Amino acid sequence: MKERIGVYICHCGGNISDYVDVEKVRQAVEHEKGVALAKTTLFACSDANQNDMVEDIRTHNLDGVIVASCSPKLHLTTFRNVTERGELNKYTYVHTNIREQASWAHSNDKEGATDKAIRLVKAAIAKSRFAEPLYPNLFEAEKTIAVIGAGIAGMKAAAALADKQTEVLLIEKEHRVGGHTATWGTLAMTEESGSTLTERIYHDLLRRENVTIMTGTEVISSKGSIGNFTLKVRKRPTKDGDPVETAEFTVGSVVVATGFDSYQPKEGELGFAQSDNVITLPEFRHLIDRAEGKELVYNGRKIRHIAYIYCVGSRQTNGENTYCSRFCCTSAIHASILVKKKFAKINNYHLNRGIRTYGKQELLYAESLAMGDLYLQWGEETPPAVVMEGKGATITLRDILSSNRELELEADLVVLVTGMVPRADNSVGTLFKLPRGRDRFFNEVHMKLRPVETVIDGVTIAGSCQGPKNITESVNSALSAATKSFSLISKGTLETEPIVAEVNSDICSWCGKCAEACPFDAILQKEVGGKTVAMVNNSVCKGCGMCAPVCPPDAINLINYSSEEIMSMIDALA
Repeated sequence: MKERIGVYICHCGGNISDYVDVEKVRQAVEHEKGVALAKTTLFACSDANQNDMVEDIRTHNLDGVIVASCSPKLHLTTFRNVTERGELNKYTYVHTNIREQASWAHSNDKEGATDKAIRLVKAAIAKSRFAEPLYPNLFEAEKTIAVIGAGIAGMKAAAALADKQTEVLLIEKEHRVGGHTATWGTLAMTEESGSTLTERIYHDLLRRENVTIMTGTEVISSKGSIGNFTLKVRKRPTKDGDPVETAEFTVGSVVVATGFDSYQPKEGELGFAQSDNVITLPEFRHLIDRAEGKELVYNGRKIRHIAYIYCVGSRQTNGENTYCSRFCCTSAIHASILVKKKFAKINNYHLNRGIRTYGKQELLYAESLAMGDLYLQWGEETPPAVVMEGKGATITLRDILSSNRELELEADLVVLVTGMVPRADNSVGTLFKLPRGRDRFFNEVHMKLRPVETVIDGVTIAGSCQGPKNITESVNSALSAATKSFSLISKGTLETEPIVAEVNSDICSWCGKCAEACPFDAILQKEVGGKTVAMVNNSVCKGCGMCAPVCPPDAINLINYSSEEIMSMIDALA
């Protein structure tokens, strides 16, 4: 049992101390059994305080450390490393969250927030007294990496991994590489076309002998965990009657770069599908990329006046796509510049909710203005009304930029500037149990601290499967995901968390309820002493504890969360 515990209560720069009396918390716990040191600190995670903690461990001969601060999602690893630098076992460190669970949750009741923080810290002290040293599980890792999706992000990730002298499997469901980019003409901020860019990256990949490119292939099952994923793939036949081929590969980690779908407007949404005069931005790009001659002609009609309606499928008030797709403004403005350069008599009207051409893309906005394009801004409560009349459309809107005057304009063609939405086919996400955010794109652990990692160890995400991105952002994301995936298996020997479930074989008589409750398929059947019992795969188990409460004979325990620890915490809280 720990007898010299150090307790640190963080102000979090006011995030905690504005609502919790941290000094009162310190005074309330400093004389608790086993506490040798209790301090408050402005920022527990700062380098200065980390160094002070290491010095305290040595000077005061501490055998346990507790930090009461923010969510363990942010700094559990930080303080475990501090404990280790102080030559203590890092798994004896106990973290307690008094920001999200006390300060922020009860910001309207400072006294109540302080009382709750005291109870949470006392519970952490009770747990720390029984915390035993643990050691990570070690096993050998396969050094091959799979990249799923051969768009620009997937191909760049594969190239980066190949340069690190590792074997790479690049798996693409379609029979060609490049994704959406391969179908595009001239790209914004460059004179290169999407098809040319795709060809250049593809041929660069072909020169790397350690990259295996499998097009027309989809992943149909995944077993195992970080270091040893077994992927089963199926070759999609190119024509009817071709045999269906399957194969299995073992990889150490996986980069998911499955891309996005373009938003498809509903019938009647701003006139879509009710008239040939209303098309989406991707359709418009294909139209102007193929157009030739002195006049822009669509469906046998000459086009002079084009209205672009922004934020279709993004920033929805009543829909599910409340996010901004970010790339749409730039894409629409770039398309309007291309069409004007190709056909001088074109008049462009941009009906927007605020232009977001960030960074150097602002130059495109300036160029569009210089060419005479007209920008009208509407609010979310008063969207444009599109009325189809004969071969054209009449659009009515209230323009914020002219003091909410109601304006009416006629257009030969209406272009709906559609955003990005998650892939409708979510089979890969389902296979790997990848979580999704509120925007329904794949979700990272933390946007700043772990921006390409998922809660599934060994699986990283890259490109627009994570959220709307332009090509540059997708490439940066891909390089980050590739680096992280490689770092996970580069040493050949992997360490996994020792905080996993364990089964008492003497008590267990297999009923299967634990396996049904496990979200990570970490529980298997095993024959022991002539009977079938549950067995935990330590490399897959995440220590979530879902299995323990459903076990009828109470044969499953969670390491580091023993009944003794939990009951002592309950006593402290109560």
